[in-house]
Amino acid sequence: MHNNGHTVIVELPEWMGLGGLPWFFTAVQLHLHWGNGGPGRGGSEHTINGRSSDAELHVVHYNAELYPNMSAAMTQRDGLAVLGILIETGDETNPGFNNILNYMSRIRHADQRAFIPAFDVQSLLPKDLGRYYRYNGSLTTPPCYQSVIWTMFHERVQISKAQLLKMEMMLYSSKIQEADRMLLQDNFRITQPLNHRVIFASFSAESGRELSSGEVTAIVIGVMCGCVGVAVIIRFIVKTIRSTSSWDVLHNNRPAPMPRTKETEKSQEKKTDLALTITSKAERKEELSPSPQTEP
Repeated sequence: MHNNGHTVIVELPEWMGLGGLPWFFTAVQLHLHWGNGGPGRGGSEHTINGRSSDAELHVVHYNAELYPNMSAAMTQRDGLAVLGILIETGDETNPGFNNILNYMSRIRHADQRAFIPAFDVQSLLPKDLGRYYRYNGSLTTPPCYQSVIWTMFHERVQISKAQLLKMEMMLYSSKIQEADRMLLQDNFRITQPLNHRVIFASFSAESGRELSSGEVTAIVIGVMCGCVGVAVIIRFIVKTIRSTSSWDVLHNNRPAPMPRTKETEKSQEKKTDLALTITSKAERKEELSPSPQTEP
């Protein structure tokens, strides 16, 4: 790690690289940009929807397939690829950034260098690497070659207020032999106009996030279960309506029940009429039949 008078630089090993682009880019270094005065005062070089951050991390790579080194690649349009991470201030300490900040006291002056313990660079990155912006732009330091494929992550990482103050107050832009010490602050370039550049996003601007395959599967299964549930409910309602309607029709077609006493009286009357009919028929037979003659 070293202080170049403009920022703190951590050199990265050549076996580390960046995929997902038309070429393979080999890692070179990472560095930070910050402001002055603590949280809310700016310090990032990029803004998203006009909103800046307190600091910004850059991870620099060069096109190892087309160029032999960083110096040759940085002047070419497709020479560099830089990951940009916006940093904001919160209450919790970020242990990943302590891998850099805890050793900055060894390089307080310009041109000083020091070895630091190895650490996982991904601990500095946001958790969600699937949401990002991409555009073709330039280096943010002179001579500002138009040679960078920028990838800016949508999610911001967070450091504590103490970590931000250490970043802003620890280093000097002056050399150790210089009498007048100058704090290394406000080492960020203000946001520049797009100049008709097109900014691409890996996610929908409406939703603000990209759905993972697991989330898509869960949504599809949820929709299918919901449709099945609605179909079952509709079938149950239709079945209930049909059974109720058929009962009403059958019930209305049935004759009104007669009182039990009247049915008994009618049956008795029928029996009496039948008895009278049989009796009258018997009497009529007797009248028509001749009286028997007596023999002498």
